[in-house]
Amino acid sequence: MLNMFISGADIIVKTLIEHGCDTVFGYPGGQILNVYDSLYTHQNEINHILTAHEQGAAHAADGYARTTGKVGVVIATSGPGATNIVTGIATAYLDSIPIVAICGNVPTSQIGSDSFQEIDITGVTLPITKHNYFVEKVENLADTIREAFVIAQSGRPGPVLIDVPKDVQTAKCEYEPKAPMEKEETYAAKEIRIKEAADYINSAERPIVYFGGGLIAANAQEEMLMLADKIDAPIGCSLRGLSAIPTDHPRFLGMHGMHGRLASFLAMYNADLIISLGVRFNDRVTGNREKFAAKAKIIHIDVDGSELRKTVNTVCGLRGDVKLTLGKLLPLLNERKRPDWMEKTEAFRKEEEGCLDNRKGLTPRNIILKLNQYLGENTTVCTDVGQHQMWSAQNLNFKTPRRFVSSGGLGTMGFGIGAAIGAAVGTHERSVLITGDGSFGMSLQELATAVTYNIPVVILILNNSVLGMVRQWQTLFFDKHYSNTTLNRKNDFAAVAKAFGADGEKVLTEEELDEAFIHAFNNNGPYVIDCSIDKDEFVLPMLPPGGSMDDIITKMEVE
Repeated sequence: MLNMFISGADIIVKTLIEHGCDTVFGYPGGQILNVYDSLYTHQNEINHILTAHEQGAAHAADGYARTTGKVGVVIATSGPGATNIVTGIATAYLDSIPIVAICGNVPTSQIGSDSFQEIDITGVTLPITKHNYFVEKVENLADTIREAFVIAQSGRPGPVLIDVPKDVQTAKCEYEPKAPMEKEETYAAKEIRIKEAADYINSAERPIVYFGGGLIAANAQEEMLMLADKIDAPIGCSLRGLSAIPTDHPRFLGMHGMHGRLASFLAMYNADLIISLGVRFNDRVTGNREKFAAKAKIIHIDVDGSELRKTVNTVCGLRGDVKLTLGKLLPLLNERKRPDWMEKTEAFRKEEEGCLDNRKGLTPRNIILKLNQYLGENTTVCTDVGQHQMWSAQNLNFKTPRRFVSSGGLGTMGFGIGAAIGAAVGTHERSVLITGDGSFGMSLQELATAVTYNIPVVILILNNSVLGMVRQWQTLFFDKHYSNTTLNRKNDFAAVAKAFGADGEKVLTEEELDEAFIHAFNNNGPYVIDCSIDKDEFVLPMLPPGGSMDDIITKMEVE
């Protein structure tokens, strides 16, 4: 290939194309205009999705990355453009999602002078990025982008930010095209640790396998299922682990956590060994850490050594790639059948069935179960954050990995519609957003984006006219002091959809819901279903903050 003498802006775009980047998400502004001019020139090689707000662009890049396994890219201008993507970067960081954020900035000669729309975005994002760069010379730009892609994907994935001053974008230098750099090689855990883990597993009587998003990142689903089959163990997962394996797998007990499945709670509580794979033990999972899984020893396998023994005591911490480590662990395990333990697991399922909400009518559970009937195997379901997120996690059915997209670590309201747009663009399939009236109100402007690009996204709003999750806490722990959680807004979301150029309808009954789904899934663009539910619907079971198994709430009535 011939070397070229081109501008920094062209180097940015050409290097993105070099890395197989087919789509970027962003919003133009004064200090990034040169990059946008280059995007115009190269529009036949790389697609740009213009969102309504930079935060929506960041979440779209995130949704694109989660569903494709590729690096998502977001572009923003300086100042408020850059700060508007901070929440999106933090969301990706807490959930270990590989994105590269490229920001414009004022010329290097103006840095530190409080110029118009100047902000130290590398300083702002230092705690929420794997790495970030301030590029001072155009000669460093191409290799910086290449390195950013490597860092974003290597080890524990995460976001990387590149801040490029205006004069670096306009300056020219020689550009040498290169093949994309490979991400850093991963390794299995040390053999001594693998042998130690095998000994614990072989001596266990009631093991459970517990996995999270790290398993998906490592593509270790097959090895995990081989492990569970060989040792005859049930399987649970974190919120981020959902969709990794089919939800109807006979060993799968569902999500564990504050609003996890009761059977998963009971199995974890009664297990004598937890084999955890690519998962964090955060407070929503453990509750009272001193009482968490008190009967069980914990083995923890994770590519990020900092997670080992960070929150819970483990008898064996294995730092290494989950897939490679399981590959070396499996031959050391004794094949066993555990009829008593599996019988007990089935008893946990039956106990859970007795606590399920089997009421008739337009209940949250019935809405999600009805939605399941319309989902294809490759349909991505995204959620915002709130009660609807947990109802979705409890009741959705999945067949294909990377098809559940939700903000787990940061819990970002307003995440969903941007993520659903990014998912649809990345997979070239219809996506579904399950949201609430509170969450949707934070980002509904992205309807404009979905309409502009005719993105087929079904937006299902569980509308209770309150901030449901906060209200639930106020009911349980604050003597029903409903301080600023009753919305009672007069929004007509179906009318709002039509005002944006989409279509939609309001739903009050199960029969209307069925018809609405038929309309929505036959629609080629965005479709909004505004579904009314009662304000006193609660997500159950619930592990109270700092509680233990003895404190789990399975039934509640509100007078």
